[in-house]
Amino acid sequence: MSEYYNSQRVKGLYDPASTETFKLSRSKIDMFLNCPRCFYHDRKLGVGRPPMFPYTLNSAVDALLKQEFDIHRANGTKHPLMEKYGIDALPVAHKDLAKWRHNFTGIQFLHEPTNFLIFGAIDDLWQNAGGEYIVVDYKATAKSDEVTELDKEWHEGYKRQMEIYQWLLRRNGYKVSDTGYFVYCNGIADAKAFDQKLEFRVNLIPYKGDDSWVEKTILDMHKCLNADKIPEANPDCDYCNYIKALKDYK
Repeated sequence: MSEYYNSQRVKGLYDPASTETFKLSRSKIDMFLNCPRCFYHDRKLGVGRPPMFPYTLNSAVDALLKQEFDIHRANGTKHPLMEKYGIDALPVAHKDLAKWRHNFTGIQFLHEPTNFLIFGAIDDLWQNAGGEYIVVDYKATAKSDEVTELDKEWHEGYKRQMEIYQWLLRRNGYKVSDTGYFVYCNGIADAKAFDQKLEFRVNLIPYKGDDSWVEKTILDMHKCLNADKIPEANPDCDYCNYIKALKDYK
């Protein structure tokens, strides 16, 4: 059993001596930016962070939104939310959209200087009158306050996520709008009753992305994984601070 566990544990780890393409997801890029030490542990040493509980309600909202926008995609019509906000675009029926939405394939690009295959799964893709592709991301939460802008510190991860998708589309040769949109669904928790349904306030939040940081970050990740020394912990990393607190206690 231990031999099986160890063989599974090291699967897909980075080997500086290997000439094979190394696959890195959008979420691993975000991990590196949050804490290079956790990234090094995860991708080179095979010691990942504890898994989070799956966001099953969020996934349900995601699936329903895709179905809803796909109806308009098939009919060549605007979604009412796009009409409400005056968005001059349509959900685009791209031949690769299903693949780009899939978590384990997504839209991909081989970064030749590092031999990293960067990928990420988008939620939706629109196209404006100028022929530019628009990255759209779905978000679901339940806040007492109305969410109309991305002004919280933890929203920075959302913004980077969109910028990576924009970067991937551009590297695949597509004309991409700097402005993407978040379909932000905020669950109404102060309704009079549940009545076997959860209602949402839905806002469309524009965001003007800047993907100029992505190239340097990929090069920094490559340098990190090729180093023999484990990076210093980010002092704000909850995971590293937890490990440190355990060591201090012992």
